[in-house]
Amino acid sequence: MTLSINQLSINAPDQCLLKDVSFNVAPGQILTVMGPSGCGKSTLLGVLAGHAQPPIQYQGDIILNHRVLNTLPPEQRRLGILFQDDLLFPHLNVWQNLAFALPSSMSKQEKHTQALEALTSVNLAEFANYAPSQLSGGQRARVSVLRALLAEPDAILLDEPFSKLDKPLRRSFRQFVFEQIEQRQIPAVIVTHDAEDIAHPDHCLNWPSTEKDKDPEEIPNA
Repeated sequence: MTLSINQLSINAPDQCLLKDVSFNVAPGQILTVMGPSGCGKSTLLGVLAGHAQPPIQYQGDIILNHRVLNTLPPEQRRLGILFQDDLLFPHLNVWQNLAFALPSSMSKQEKHTQALEALTSVNLAEFANYAPSQLSGGQRARVSVLRALLAEPDAILLDEPFSKLDKPLRRSFRQFVFEQIEQRQIPAVIVTHDAEDIAHPDHCLNWPSTEKDKDPEEIPNA
């Protein structure tokens, strides 16, 4: 699975956020998009995921595993998204939150078994019947990652997923997420303003702070 972006431009009503950017993200590779808050990084993920709405407009091709995604609705793009907040359902326990990501064709018992296997793989099996509110911040974060990955996306998008964690936890959780992506060999795009989130210095795209500040030609292709 390779995620390819060809000549992508994103426009807001009063400015061009991105112009003619192209990059490829290989299986297991993590592209880091660096830039200050408010510059449009999350808008990029919204465009890739199919959630962009007017007045945001874009041109260019979004290709995943040789499929052009531009006209597909979000649910058909097979892109997972991980946000800053864990967004776990408070009325469901931990294993039920994970089961929510599994195919509806699976039986309840099959979902339960697969959810427990996933929790066991990250040493959280004992918390299967806990409510999300009973977990620590780090535990909730890990469950949210597992839920995103259990849906078996063909690629995953990460919107500053570590920014709300304290520094020691951020470091260990970042390593956990990057290891999961590498093990599953799926392409990933992470947007952040924290240089420590760069998985590899050769796979980093620096977003210009404003259209006036920099020529778009200075944005490197990953």
